[in-house]
Amino acid sequence: MNVLEQIAHRESIRNYDPDRPVDRATLERILEAGRLAPSAANRQPWEFLVVQSPEGLEKVRRCYGRAWLSGAPQVLAVAGNKAEAWVRDYDGYCALETDLTIAMDHMILAADHEGVSTCWIANFDPALLREALALTPGQEVFAITPLGYPKPDYVKKSAKQRKALSEIVRYL
Repeated sequence: MNVLEQIAHRESIRNYDPDRPVDRATLERILEAGRLAPSAANRQPWEFLVVQSPEGLEKVRRCYGRAWLSGAPQVLAVAGNKAEAWVRDYDGYCALETDLTIAMDHMILAADHEGVSTCWIANFDPALLREALALTPGQEVFAITPLGYPKPDYVKKSAKQRKALSEIVRYL
């Protein structure tokens, strides 16, 4: 499958098989995709957190509050420290959120390539998540994703609904 087919194929899954965790070798290939992601000035201001213990999962699930997350056997968080991220001199823009987003996106696409399902989640309680992940004072998380396989009865959605290129592209 080429990269555009891969991107078109990927979808957010909210129906996980709790009895089918992602094996270590597959997880490491997914994490490797994040490790290889570009970051501003190659700072790599990230840490990848794989939550898979029953206690850890219960804490993370409380941060989001949607019942479907309880089926996911693993949750991935990308944490980063602003003090380690590149900052633009002109206006003080800190690239941390961009860097973490690129790493997460690389891992989500790698997961799909491996047959592992994901769902980008940003609607979590940051204070509860900070505590659940035992983050250091300078660390932040902008997104988490479950990792797992859909339940056997899951039916893939039809084609994605996206605006046409003519609606979103300007050539200057």
